[in-house]
Amino acid sequence: MKKNKFLEGAMIATIGIVICKIIGLVYVIPFYAIIGKQGGTLYSYAYSIYAIFLSLSTSGIPIAMSKVVSEYNALGYYYTKEKAYKIGSKFIMLMGLIFFFLLMLFAPQIAHLIIGDMKGGNTIEGVAFVIRVVSTALLIVPLLSVTKGYLQGHKIMTPSSVANVLEQLVRVIVIVAGSFMALKVFHLRVETAVGIAVFAATIGAIVAYFYVYDKIRKNRHELKRHEKITREEAKITTKDIISKIVFYALPFIAIDLINSLYSFVDTLTVVKAMTNLGYNAVDTETTIGVISSWAPKLNMIIISIALGLNISLIPNITSSFVKKDMNDVSKKINQALQMLVFIVIPMTLGIHFLAHPVWVAFYGYDALSIEIFKWFIFQALAFSFYSVLINITQAINGRRLTIITLLVTFLIKAGLNVPCMNLFAYLKIPAYYAPTFITLLSQFIGIVFLLLMISKKYKISYKTSLDNIGRSVVSVIIMYVVLMIVNLFIPLSSTSRLWSVIDIIIFAGIGALTYFICTYKSGVIDEIFGKDIIKKILKKVLRK
Repeated sequence: MKKNKFLEGAMIATIGIVICKIIGLVYVIPFYAIIGKQGGTLYSYAYSIYAIFLSLSTSGIPIAMSKVVSEYNALGYYYTKEKAYKIGSKFIMLMGLIFFFLLMLFAPQIAHLIIGDMKGGNTIEGVAFVIRVVSTALLIVPLLSVTKGYLQGHKIMTPSSVANVLEQLVRVIVIVAGSFMALKVFHLRVETAVGIAVFAATIGAIVAYFYVYDKIRKNRHELKRHEKITREEAKITTKDIISKIVFYALPFIAIDLINSLYSFVDTLTVVKAMTNLGYNAVDTETTIGVISSWAPKLNMIIISIALGLNISLIPNITSSFVKKDMNDVSKKINQALQMLVFIVIPMTLGIHFLAHPVWVAFYGYDALSIEIFKWFIFQALAFSFYSVLINITQAINGRRLTIITLLVTFLIKAGLNVPCMNLFAYLKIPAYYAPTFITLLSQFIGIVFLLLMISKKYKISYKTSLDNIGRSVVSVIIMYVVLMIVNLFIPLSSTSRLWSVIDIIIFAGIGALTYFICTYKSGVIDEIFGKDIIKKILKKVLRK
């Protein structure tokens, strides 16, 4: 298995995640058509709860494992990194088992917290059922995650990316085929169809785990899995390893837990607040379905860029930081920020511009959903920068800074969500815009704070990035203006899925071509990705 350099690893991880998200988006079209709005909302209830417990049981240990393995590899402590992997695997399996039992036991109480006494929608029994079914994934997903973290710690990204695609592909097949058979062939209840759909997460994880396990088994010599203990390593006790894993894991757990809680805050507050403000059950469940499930799926196309960067950033920056090579740390941070600006900003503005046809193409026409999504997409932009900066801070041991940022931003979200909805209603602004506004506000504050603190505490200069970022932003503005001009001749108002797809192809093609020409002519592409990168890619493609 080949080790990957930072940008190469980031691109491999990103491509894998993007493929997963595309698969995840494509299945949404038939799945949404099969189970309808109420089934879709029920699905989102189960996944919002599952995401929290998955964060508790998986988020910290796998990323901490990547960091620990990278650190011990850099020091040549091969025996110790294997011991750390075994300890991490046992611990994470125990966590998954504990949370599995908690969800099984307290599913009805959690269901009541979500929907309260709301009438005319999903029932407490139905919500409790799907929560219990999805909890089975906690028995296998944590082990899969820590195993992928082990490979990523070796800077080996391809098997993990393939496993992600395999997991998603199997999951999607089970979701679509299972829900279709349940409702259209056997005419079972919606709750049963959604139960099959959420159980697909368990099946996909099992298949992916056996793939990754087989890759590690076949490459055990290359991974130095059976090296003898050295004199220096003999001084490192099991307690030391556990302390290091926990020390690294806790902030990462806090990161993903609080990020999941953002969605959970909406799940707990939006339904009740909108009901109190006089919205009917249909509009209320449509809103929570959009912001908790359907819009985030579209946002993940953009967020995938940040996720790919994070996977590659942590072991690479950790390795440089352990060696005290702060010039390389600074270089990688600036590369990450430039890459985010170059890719994420044009994608966000492009999807914002195409919100109408994008939503119609995937979910069908619904005016309320389109209005919410049009502004919700900017959460992808904010979260991409926010998550990358949080993970950069973690990789350079800024744990206290990370926790402070996470807590402050979450408290802003939790404390202002309902008051902001009431304020919007008072100002005659639709209340369903408020959750998105508060999320953007809290994460923007976090982004600015982290940029300033990283620069001040670690002497990281962003001067090398400013010129490239400026040229990228100018190119985005030109792209947007061109799209507005084209829109004068081709209005984006169709309610047909077919015409919406055609509109997306036309506008995305024009926008991408405009942006590429502007950035290529200005030299931004070569500055960020290396000299003659386009020629190198074309050469490889033509050779193959």
